[in-house]
Parts: sequence; C-alpha cells; structure tokens
Amino acid sequence: MSPIPGVPVDASELLDCLIVGGGPAGLTAAIYLARFHLSVLVADSGESRADQIPLTRNFSGFPDGIAGSELRARMREQGRRYGVRHWPGKIVSLKGGPGLFVAHTMEGMFQARTVLMATGVLNRRPSMPANIHDEALSRGLLRYCPICDGYEVTDSAVAVIGTGEHGTNEAEFLRSYTTDVTLIAPTGNHELDAAQRSRLKNGGIQTADGPCLHFELMQDGIAIATPTGRRLFATVYAALGSDVRSELAVAMDAEVSRDGCLIVDEHQRTSVAGLYAAGDVVRGLDQLSYAIGQGGVAAVAIRNDLACSTPLRR
Repeated sequence: MSPIPGVPVDASELLDCLIVGGGPAGLTAAIYLARFHLSVLVADSGESRADQIPLTRNFSGFPDGIAGSELRARMREQGRRYGVRHWPGKIVSLKGGPGLFVAHTMEGMFQARTVLMATGVLNRRPSMPANIHDEALSRGLLRYCPICDGYEVTDSAVAVIGTGEHGTNEAEFLRSYTTDVTLIAPTGNHELDAAQRSRLKNGGIQTADGPCLHFELMQDGIAIATPTGRRLFATVYAALGSDVRSELAVAMDAEVSRDGCLIVDEHQRTSVAGLYAAGDVVRGLDQLSYAIGQGGVAAVAIRNDLACSTPLRR
C-alpha cells in the first residue's frame, strides 16, 4: 500500500507508537515518547473537545487563561521539536496485535508496534443551528463543563438543558455557584422521578418542560423559547451526555465499561496487549489536567513495555 499523502511515513515503516487522537492526552504522550527517542505519529481527526474551550482558567500556569485551541497548538509545536509527526486524518480500522498493529485510513495505512487510543468523546449538542452553536460557544453563552467554568457564571441566571439523573446532577452542581438555575427538558416533558423532583425543589432549582423552540443570541445573554414562554439567561449549559469514541478498540475486543469507556490498568494498558488508552475515552474526570497526566503515564508504560522486547536505541 502506498504512503499516506502529506506524511513522511512510508507504509513499510514500523512506528514505535501510533497515537490516535490529537487532544491533550495524545499530544502529551507524543512529547514524552519522542523524548524517549521513539518514533511516534499522531493521527488527529480534528475533533478534539479541547478546541471547544474558548478560555480555560483551571489549567495551572496560565493565570489569564488559555484557549483550548492555543494549548493544542503549543503542544503540537513542542512535539515537533523532538520529532513527533502529525497526520490530519481519521483512522477507520485497527487490526493486528502487539509488535504489529495495522491502522487503515481512506488513503493508506500505518504500522506500529504499539497504539495509544486518545480519541476522547463527542458532546451531544442542543438542537440549535450550527452557526448559533459556534458563536454561543465562543462567547461563553453556551458551555459544556461546569467543573471547568462554573466559577464564571457565579450569581448569574443559568439554564441547564437536560433531564433525568444527569440533568439533575448538573443543575445541583451549578446551584453551588448561583441561586438562579433552571432545568429545561431538551425535547418534551421532563423525565424526572419523585426523588429527583424533590432534590430540585429543595435546591430551589426551577424546571421547565421543553422542547427548546428557539435560541436567540443577545448582547447580554441567550434567550430560550419554550412552550411556556421565553426567558433570557446569561449562560446555558448542555447536560445531554456524550458519546465515547472507543469503537476502534471495541472492534479489537478491548474491555469497556457499561457506558463504553475503555477500561485500563494503573499504567493505562487496555485488555488488549500493546493497546493503551488515555484521556476522556477512559472513564474518569474529564479534565485537561487529568488527561495530560494519563498521557504521561501511558507514554512511560509504552516505553518500558517496548524496552522489554527490544533495545530502544538502534
């Protein structure tokens, strides 16, 4: 099979590690691996959730905050200085095993002794036009992670689009930042049991049945129209869950949790020998710092496991 266009990797080259996913976990692992004098390539489909972060102020070392896209750009540049290669495309299938994994794309294939899955998850979006979604996200009118930026909505009017246990949990979490929280059902009537309704009532959290009929971006917030009326909120949080991008590993019979997250040991090894995972695709706290830490742990494990089979300096 011919080399993939735009990448200095011949189809016959055997990489020490192929990293699938170019988010903070994968990029951290790439930096570590390259500095271990290992050959590494990052396949990045361009769908990292980090790019949806307009400004994170939780990430240590950036007191004024940093955009997720800028953080990724800096990490890519850092990796390139040590020989990390990047390919902007999608891996469509993964086969093989330890010592020889074959990753197929629409243009060709890569071969690697080990593979790190850093594919993350995809947020489920509210039902709004893409242009409104993107502008609302960039302006901080739409948010996905109250752990990341709940501080920024302190004492403001907040809507949470969601229902059931997940929506209730997120509304309660945000209630610790502001007294003005409204849980809006995404489609029709709320799916809340008696215990959930009691928790919301005790927390002073308002509820409104859906669907969300219309979103309008205003100078000082975002207006949401529902069958019961229209209200302006400073910020809207989407509590609709996410889809785990573990399908490549699942096709190799890697063990996953009930919600589809890859199960790993303390060194980020999956149940498939030679296959590792880090970041949001692994069950845990979906935070930049957590993903970066997992990327470092995975890289050290990959280096040490490879050292058991062959000398690392050739």
